[in-house]
Amino acid sequence: MTNYAIEMRGITKTFGSVVANKDVNLNVKEGEILALLGENGSGKTTLMNMLSGIYQPDCGEILMGGKPVSIHSPEDSKKLGVGMVHQHFKLVDVFTAADNIWLGKEDGGQLLQKNRFAEIGEMCQKFGFDIDPTKKVHNMAVSEKQTLEIIKVLYYGAKIIILDEPTAVLTVQETKKLFDVLRQMKADGHAVIIITHKLNEVLEISDRVAILRKGEYITTVETAETSEQELTELMVGRKIDLNIDRPEVEKSLPLLEIRNLQIQNDEGAIAIDKVNFYIRGGEILGVAGIAGCGQKELCEAIAGLRPIIDGQMIHKGDNIVGLTPKEIIAKGISMSFIPEDRLGMGLAPSLSITDNMILKNYGDTKGILVDRKIGRRDAVEVIENLNVITPSSETPVRRLSGGNVQKILLGREIKAAPNVLVTAYPVRGLDINSSYAIYDIINKQKQAGVGVLFVGEDLDVMMALCDKIMVLCHGELMGIVHAHKVTKEQLGLMMTGALNLTNRYEDKPAGIAKDTLFAQHIEDDGKVIK
Repeated sequence: MTNYAIEMRGITKTFGSVVANKDVNLNVKEGEILALLGENGSGKTTLMNMLSGIYQPDCGEILMGGKPVSIHSPEDSKKLGVGMVHQHFKLVDVFTAADNIWLGKEDGGQLLQKNRFAEIGEMCQKFGFDIDPTKKVHNMAVSEKQTLEIIKVLYYGAKIIILDEPTAVLTVQETKKLFDVLRQMKADGHAVIIITHKLNEVLEISDRVAILRKGEYITTVETAETSEQELTELMVGRKIDLNIDRPEVEKSLPLLEIRNLQIQNDEGAIAIDKVNFYIRGGEILGVAGIAGCGQKELCEAIAGLRPIIDGQMIHKGDNIVGLTPKEIIAKGISMSFIPEDRLGMGLAPSLSITDNMILKNYGDTKGILVDRKIGRRDAVEVIENLNVITPSSETPVRRLSGGNVQKILLGREIKAAPNVLVTAYPVRGLDINSSYAIYDIINKQKQAGVGVLFVGEDLDVMMALCDKIMVLCHGELMGIVHAHKVTKEQLGLMMTGALNLTNRYEDKPAGIAKDTLFAQHIEDDGKVIK
């Protein structure tokens, strides 16, 4: 007889007229890693939120160890040994890493204990996570926040672990460490449920894969007996072409030139050190690097959200550093920025989709009242064009799934008709169907003559989508290569600093031709840029 750690039978959950889950049956065995797969809005997170006590099912039952249980709150879930790492962070920004963990400690006492930093630090070392227990959350990168959420669950020793997109903001190295931890937990008899859209990770880490589509349970398959193509078809309900297009577009002269740029991070250390490159219209320039290498600070500086210590941003011969967004637009450059923290920086989660659309240009309104009709019209267009799953345009953004939140953010920024688009991890947390829709949108912007700066984490995607890839390591430029002439192994060496191809033609590695690279502002594909 199979020992199931969890059984969900006939689970149904509705929100008004929206059916999030309909008669879902799901089970996970002790000592098993189960991947939960489905498109954005298919009900995966809602289903798991019922296990974690955030929601209660309208009908159906939950069994643990073969016995029916009632989960009415996160505290009930915790007592039953269930721990969930949510896609959107549940952290107190002004507290340290250790204090965020200590908050949930039942025997922590009324006073904070001096040894808490050492205790949390030892626990982090035990599981192989690199995080400073004394660091405050508001000073952390997104990857550090995600790591802290995972540590919180592990610290309390949950027997059933639910991970909602845990690797979305982790580096390859951090993901490997996490998977090693999960395999150890599996060997110790833990039950693990992992929600992820990365099919290569599904095939690598899971034992079985359960698939949801539009809130309904489709099937569960053995991981060893399936493939990416089959999983995609089961998830979407039709065949999907997994090839990414890279249309050929006649490139323009640089829209924006970055010269000797120097930027600090939140701690005052140098995040970007004397970096040179340019963004051309009709071209996608990828930015690759290990998390913390300066991509975040670079994007924020170009978007005008972070001070530039030294260097220039040149547009048509003019330095635009220090100018206001309105002054920059007046000079003929319109810029849109899609940050990696979509809810923390990109959107106002408590506001409706309509009101979030208005945020982009409400300052242009004449008079004291904002015209919501235009915002509502724009919201409806984005919802229809990007297939956003939502009850209406008046739904608060925080109620949407992560993928639908990203679609709203991208749709709003593109409606501003930019000629430079800066985007950081635009498909993070999105399913395959949605991801390819985003790639198509970015390619259409490229074909329209927009210059795109694309910060990504999937090297295979970057090599297929981007025209060139700029590699950073500890804030320094390691080189800019043509995406179709470089290998993933070479990119990996550059990301770790083991290979520096910046203007080093004389000692270039074997097998890499001179025209694989371009010297910033001097030549491109062998042609002099004037």
